[in-house]
Amino acid sequence: MRQQPPPPPGTCATGFPGGGTRPPERDALLRHLVGTRIAGDVATARENNLAHYRSLANGDRHFWLGLELGDRWSDEQDVLAVLAERCGVDDDPDHRTGQDTIDPLLTAAALDRAAAELRRAVDGGLRVLFATGHPGSLLDLHGSLARAVHAAGCEVVRVPFGTVADEAVVVQFGGVAVLERGASLWHTHSPAPMAAVLDALTEAGEPAPGLVVADHGWAGCAAQRGVPTVGFADCNDPALFLGEAEGTLAVTVPLDDHVAEPRQYEPLTAYLLRAAGLA
Repeated sequence: MRQQPPPPPGTCATGFPGGGTRPPERDALLRHLVGTRIAGDVATARENNLAHYRSLANGDRHFWLGLELGDRWSDEQDVLAVLAERCGVDDDPDHRTGQDTIDPLLTAAALDRAAAELRRAVDGGLRVLFATGHPGSLLDLHGSLARAVHAAGCEVVRVPFGTVADEAVVVQFGGVAVLERGASLWHTHSPAPMAAVLDALTEAGEPAPGLVVADHGWAGCAAQRGVPTVGFADCNDPALFLGEAEGTLAVTVPLDDHVAEPRQYEPLTAYLLRAAGLA
């Protein structure tokens, strides 16, 4: 687990300045993203990013996150170019070590696109499935979105009892699917839990979700199965950005997906909900 330093003076670590989760205006959101290192100079090192891009290009399916990329991204430099465009990492191939970045403007723009997908789901009365492979940091974010769309009249998909994957069980907290093993919630990149959920829904005679909001392999698998998907992804998880570039994912939101204090995502969540008309 990456540990990050506390935010700089003047940045609230437990919510937006002023307290609570009041939706921030765009400029204030950008300052918060940079101050907490959700975007801007993030904790993920350049060496780690490039190693993951290389592994994906070399065909390591662990880094494909459930997407079928074939041989379309076998050039590491092509992967870097997409990440520079859609996430905001440094596009210089000679930058091999040290600091890397996520562009907060790209994060905010992707949140606006994600909001449009949530609004579409609400207006269409779609069934929405929420899931996270990062329960230590993003569970509250997904849970807040699930509560909001449920309050707006959408059905939040419930995972059939007994759904298992990767020698663990899929459970839900606040409407959010996570992987549980040994009485602990698991950080996972695997697409298997989402595949198990979608298969279990089919076996139960239930329709597929109309929208999935997720991360890691949960998002990649759903998108590969043809379900409209909003994904959240760090700069060292390139697959979801490639999926958006190819049109497989509807939206991929760039952000550091495990900052030290989960409450630092509250302003981002509030901004997203207001943009979707769900605040």
